[in-house]
Amino acid sequence: MEMAIGGAAAAVGKAGGAAAAAPGKAEGATASGEYWSEALKSFLDHIPVSSVSGAVQSSSPSPALELNLDGSVLDAIGSMYRGGVGGAVIVDEVHSTLGKFVDRDIGFVDFPSLALWALEELDKVSTEREDKSSDFLSSLKCHPQIAETKIAWLAKLFLLEPFFPVRSHDTLFHAMLLFSKHQRLNVIPVVESVNSSVDGFVTQNAVIELLLQSSGLEWLDKIADKQLSEFRFVNASKSVSVYSDQAAADAFRVLSKEKTGVAVIDRNTQCLAGTIQCSDVYLLLDDRSLFSNRRTLSCEEFVKVKNKNDNGSAEHSSASDSQSIRSLRSRAQQRAGLSVTNRKSDTLKQAMENLAASGSSCSFIVDERGLVEGVVTTRDIISVFSPPCMDSRIDGGTFFSAALEQAGCRVENGQMIRNSN
Repeated sequence: MEMAIGGAAAAVGKAGGAAAAAPGKAEGATASGEYWSEALKSFLDHIPVSSVSGAVQSSSPSPALELNLDGSVLDAIGSMYRGGVGGAVIVDEVHSTLGKFVDRDIGFVDFPSLALWALEELDKVSTEREDKSSDFLSSLKCHPQIAETKIAWLAKLFLLEPFFPVRSHDTLFHAMLLFSKHQRLNVIPVVESVNSSVDGFVTQNAVIELLLQSSGLEWLDKIADKQLSEFRFVNASKSVSVYSDQAAADAFRVLSKEKTGVAVIDRNTQCLAGTIQCSDVYLLLDDRSLFSNRRTLSCEEFVKVKNKNDNGSAEHSSASDSQSIRSLRSRAQQRAGLSVTNRKSDTLKQAMENLAASGSSCSFIVDERGLVEGVVTTRDIISVFSPPCMDSRIDGGTFFSAALEQAGCRVENGQMIRNSN
């Protein structure tokens, strides 16, 4: 890692020498901006993906769990939960005339998204009395119309993420470009060649952690030392929230739509009382009583229960657990009980440090009274470090081809579109 950063820093230094004369001219501000953009681009383009924590797992030939297109929701949730993974690669084993797989890896599904969808469907058909005697998976089995839904059909609901792989020798520049340009992309698979097994994943949090290792370098501090109030984030002035006296089931219904984390607000004070995140859905499988009481348990009570659980589990977490990409659920779930917050006066670097330490996908912006003013996400931050000069034309390869045919969708310009017929 030190060698990678050192080499990139040297390259940035050379780029800086070529541009050093520019700031003295009349167009100083513009030239200076172009210099920093080029310096950033040069730096990122010298950091290999293999330097990203957990991106390549040499201890296993294929750390990724694979799910087939014709597999069921019940089997998928059960396999991911028992395997302790936070997501799985969707494969389509279509044989070519040469007897080899063609574009066999076509998508990715994360556990929280799939479990939240199933939970929402259960709430539409099941009753509170039925839930009292069963856990999450047993309850699913009682409703085959949900449990037997095919993975391929879920492409129509946009529950699957596109499969845009990178190779270990590709650069951080490439990975950040994918994250910033494809809004539905949360995890980037790492492969060695076309149709080879997935060796690991690049997550948004891992990218932020790697950027923070460059703290002290002028190009990063030039951006990261600015206050959050200076940036125009997409969700800076809005956040998703529920009241603390609402049922926990309400928060999970909101999460299934928004996926960014829900602020739990005290109805009397209007202050932030806690947060509920997508990773909290694991608790509904870990604890039968939480699942069965989700309609009567308030959000405030749920937050207290999960904070208690997190305090107990944090002692047993280890560095190896947090770096293991096979267990994508590890640190995000272990630290999910901690509300991640920042002030508008905080720097971007402070927000990055909070997100890296917590494994959260978002930090809520609060004022001095604890009132929520907005939210900043890991994607927002990655977009800040993606220079405008970046070329966004990256071909991700075949994306859900077989699933889309069955679901009545198509891809145009890298985006999935539902057919009108």
